[in-house]
Amino acid sequence: MSRQIKICGLKYPENIRQVVALQPDMIGFIFYPKSPRYLNSPRDIAKLYIPPSIKRIGVFVNEAKDIILEKVKIYQLQGVQLHGDESPALCLALKQKNLKVIKAFSVSLPEDLKKSALYEGFADYFLFDTKTQGYGGSGEKFDWEIINAYKGLTPFILSGGISPEDAEAILSFKHARLAGIDLNSRFEVSPGVKDIELLKKFLQKI
Repeated sequence: MSRQIKICGLKYPENIRQVVALQPDMIGFIFYPKSPRYLNSPRDIAKLYIPPSIKRIGVFVNEAKDIILEKVKIYQLQGVQLHGDESPALCLALKQKNLKVIKAFSVSLPEDLKKSALYEGFADYFLFDTKTQGYGGSGEKFDWEIINAYKGLTPFILSGGISPEDAEAILSFKHARLAGIDLNSRFEVSPGVKDIELLKKFLQKI
């Protein structure tokens, strides 16, 4: 399986256009009001041309299903990333709407991976991120060796503080279920503004 690239936390139209030109597999829009990358400008985004090959993913935290589906419609999302305490039932309900479902789990110890077993068959991907006090990313890495304890069948996306210096570590990291990587804050000029040159160089390396 070739590794997919997800670039998350996009916010501004011109910057989104530049990211789209890099042809990642997925781009992520954050619909969590407490995030500095919170997106609330549907008109600006609706005008953008995003090729069908690039999947638009909405990131939500403990949001009601109706609100998620409303955002899916407004922003023409093809998938959702659930970063809170969402149930397997909600994941399934969203999958049944023909959405790609990514269920995120916060990781700091091997035991943290066990919860993912409850979601087998209910999500297309898991996403393993660094555990924090709140919800969402911290921009910090966790010990990737922990993932060796993951024996599930669902492919996963590696997240949490991946930086431009991590190209070699990414290339040497091996796991049968590794499906892709998630890039966000370590590739930014400021929250929501990606450094296009940094991204370009990193993507060329990997």
